[in-house]
Amino acid sequence: MLRAPPDSLFPLRYIHKPNSLLRTRTARFCCKASLITNSDSFEVGRLIGSYGFMNITSSSGSPLGEDTEYSSGDLGRLRVQDVGEGSVKIRLYDGRVSQGPLKGTPVVFKVYPGQRAGGNEADMMAANELNAHLFLQNSSSGICQNLATLVGGFETKTGEQWLAFRNHGKSSAADYAKVMSEKVSRNRAAGVWNKFEQEETIKRRRYFVTKLLQGIMRGLAYMHDHDRLHQSLGPASVILNTITERDAAYLVPRLRDLAFSVDIGYSNLEGDPGLLSEGLWRRASTAGAFTPMEKRAFGISDDIYEAGLLLAYLAFVPFCEAGIMDGLSLQRLLESTFQLDLGATREYCLADDRLLNAVKFLDLGDGAGWELLQAMLNPDFRKRPIAQAVLNHRFMTVGIL
Repeated sequence: MLRAPPDSLFPLRYIHKPNSLLRTRTARFCCKASLITNSDSFEVGRLIGSYGFMNITSSSGSPLGEDTEYSSGDLGRLRVQDVGEGSVKIRLYDGRVSQGPLKGTPVVFKVYPGQRAGGNEADMMAANELNAHLFLQNSSSGICQNLATLVGGFETKTGEQWLAFRNHGKSSAADYAKVMSEKVSRNRAAGVWNKFEQEETIKRRRYFVTKLLQGIMRGLAYMHDHDRLHQSLGPASVILNTITERDAAYLVPRLRDLAFSVDIGYSNLEGDPGLLSEGLWRRASTAGAFTPMEKRAFGISDDIYEAGLLLAYLAFVPFCEAGIMDGLSLQRLLESTFQLDLGATREYCLADDRLLNAVKFLDLGDGAGWELLQAMLNPDFRKRPIAQAVLNHRFMTVGIL
């Protein structure tokens, strides 16, 4: 392993926005969670990968009408749209802590580009993610095991922001779904039709997915209880410590990617919105949410909608052959084709044998999965359940019985 790049300034820069003008400054964070802020305390390993962000630059309306709210992070919720590639490119590296009390602890570095490459947006995203984790990890109720854990970070001389997270696993919920769908395809191609073996596989898959959904909703409930929205919830934003279905009893899903997290404390809702949350509050106004209490309820319901789409994704993709269903196609099916009518969606899916295992999963508990999906994807944000109510729904246990 190599030493981490030398840092010139730490802590990370954050963006302050007085009178709608951006300016950058450094600040030290006083926190109970002791963060490692010296780059010499880290060693950097291999590049794991990189990813970017997509921006919806314009749209010509929602498939559900002018008054329907939608999330800027969900590409399929608009009828016609222009999608552009964002300027912020994130790199991920293996690494470990090389000295101090946490010596030897494996970490994953999330690297935001400097201002030259990523502009102010990269700085804002890095700072927002840092602040969100600091706030959540400093809670008097303790650290939630269903959230990624920030270990430390530093800024390099070139302005890159390096955030170090404890390495609880490199596979995401998207990786799990992909692996399982490919396994379904291989078994079909090989003619594996042993009925007992198939039933046992389906039982294990239902158990794993239910445990996965429980962890996701516990993490989201914790965030909402502590006045934070996620606002980027999807299969890639959930990290797993295992994707082996036989190890489901030890599965711990963790939410990550808090770059777009929003503070919904009442004092913050009464002030000017930050640039990263302007789209959310614009949608809130369109939906008729104007007071701090209404805006808070809208923000929470927006996260619940994204969680509903994630539930649908995990109910379909791991149970179907590869290529039969993906997140965007499923979202279009729900929103555009069937206008969020889950009853009609079920009838359509029931007629396709390739989707039968997904339908049967959602049918458990006398249609509990469809019932929960309908509630989470309700077009009226005021009628969506809160995260704790989702956790308490019977579908969240029926796959384990």
